[in-house]
Amino acid sequence: MSSSVQRKRVRKSPEARRAEIVEAGAAVALTEGLECLTLRRIADELAVRPGLISHYFPSVEDLVAEAFGDAATAELDRLLPPTPDGDTPTRHLARFFAHATGETYDDISRLWINARHLSRYRPVLRDRVAEQESAWRGRIEGVIREGVERGEFRTEDPRATAIQILVVLDGLGVHANTATGDRPAAVTRMAVTTAERELGLATGTLDAPGPAGGA
Repeated sequence: MSSSVQRKRVRKSPEARRAEIVEAGAAVALTEGLECLTLRRIADELAVRPGLISHYFPSVEDLVAEAFGDAATAELDRLLPPTPDGDTPTRHLARFFAHATGETYDDISRLWINARHLSRYRPVLRDRVAEQESAWRGRIEGVIREGVERGEFRTEDPRATAIQILVVLDGLGVHANTATGDRPAAVTRMAVTTAERELGLATGTLDAPGPAGGA
């Protein structure tokens, strides 16, 4: 009897396989760009045949849209978790800005720029970009509305304030595609400054949050 034991190949469920493909697509999109997403590229990434990828995504356009949506949703959930953790809206926003205004945010900034450019020519991606824009706007608006209800924030139009914050972040994100490393604090802090002004907060209120659940 041979001492070698043949490993059984584990067959993944359709749901698990599809999720694996989308996750691989999101990783490639973040590091290389949406243009690099092809059925063969993801097949190589997962060490499977291209036919398996096309079984789940007959059109590469659908994979591109799914990959972008997955990456954008994952980043939003990291920045502003959908499930309340008992912390205050002020601290939620402070943590959001701490992660969304530094160099670690550059990859997602580049992805948004990439997706918006390509969406001019790709209807499926265009719909996904609009869906993500609505999700990000809604999540921030929700935190602002809660802050208003608690008396932490003062604004007559939470939706407009959320849009202003995102517009400034988008503008700052353009610098992710430049070679310069010059990021003056006043510039990096523009989104925070806008939020503090529009929400009636003192300067510095949304800076440097401590651990979640702290005072």
